Amino acid sequence: MKILVTGGAGFIGGHLVDSLVAKGHDVTILDNLSGNDFVKPTYLNPSAKLIVDNVSNQGLLSSIIGDFDVVFHLAAKVGVAQSNYEIFEYAKENCLGNSCILQSIVDSKKPIKLIVATSNTTYGEGIYNCLSCKTAFHPSIRAAETVRAEGLEIRCKKCGQKATPMPTPEDTRLDSNSIYALTKKFQEESALMVGKMYGFPVVAVKFFNVFGQRQSLSNPYTGVSAIFTTRIKSGNPVVIYEDGLQTRDLIHVSDVVSACVLAMERKEANNNMINIGSGKPTTMLQLAKLLYNIFGEKENIQITNAYRKGDIRHCTADISKARRLLGWEPKMDLESGIRAVFEWAKNETAEDRFNQAQKELEEKKLI
Repeated sequence: MKILVTGGAGFIGGHLVDSLVAKGHDVTILDNLSGNDFVKPTYLNPSAKLIVDNVSNQGLLSSIIGDFDVVFHLAAKVGVAQSNYEIFEYAKENCLGNSCILQSIVDSKKPIKLIVATSNTTYGEGIYNCLSCKTAFHPSIRAAETVRAEGLEIRCKKCGQKATPMPTPEDTRLDSNSIYALTKKFQEESALMVGKMYGFPVVAVKFFNVFGQRQSLSNPYTGVSAIFTTRIKSGNPVVIYEDGLQTRDLIHVSDVVSACVLAMERKEANNNMINIGSGKPTTMLQLAKLLYNIFGEKENIQITNAYRKGDIRHCTADISKARRLLGWEPKMDLESGIRAVFEWAKNETAEDRFNQAQKELEEKKLI
């Protein structure tokens, strides 16, 4: 098949392109290279055609979209905290870019299959269960005054007891906690709506916390494992907000790619939004300790106990829908994935920009 991958020169996109090429597909990448400091990455698959341009270039998209059978839309401006003070840039890149993709497919009058990458940040907090009240609930994002009064953990509104995190299914109410999350919500909802309206197949793949080789080690707004890795490589302490017991669902990029390919191949996935995560919670303290152990470095962990506005406490994927519709199961366990990142990162340059990012958040009063 002829496939277009927007953002195909990026972290996840590059791995996806490799997989599609290996399967014998004719792949074209559309990427402005902003995620690679506007330089063509050395890992870019030579068998894929590269178009260096913006996904918001409607004229370009309209002229080429009809050539493709499938579009993977991965191009996006990423970074949760940064999005809250670069509102225009995130809306322009993510909402306008997505709209241009949809407009081009509609105008082509072809049943082009669209797989759009979205984010677990659209849920906000995950699902919780109160063991005392025997009630499951989806709480709103914590406010700073609530954290000061009740502590960091989510509590049942009825009895006040600390609630237990549960896997979060796809029918959970969306409660975006950042401009980035709102733009991803727009992407998934608009794509599914327009696809249904015009009769072309759409799959929204909702990524949880993706990590792996090629993830930027110099972007302080990228995945948490990459940020921690850069701090360790630079000899600086790993800084953890809150108490380090907040959890995230870490999924290796190889498993994300296999899910994306299945979303393309399986008709059962059409017109669905599907969680792509490991289904397993990992605390930030566990992640930091694992990284130090694998790097063979003495632990230097700074737990700030500070709450960042909009941060969630726990969110883990319910992946039963991915199992059912895609026949998919994550294969890479966390330790093996981190070891693969370690082997790759040994020879990679990492510029630690964490302090600069933290200063920006403090100046914007987001910490």
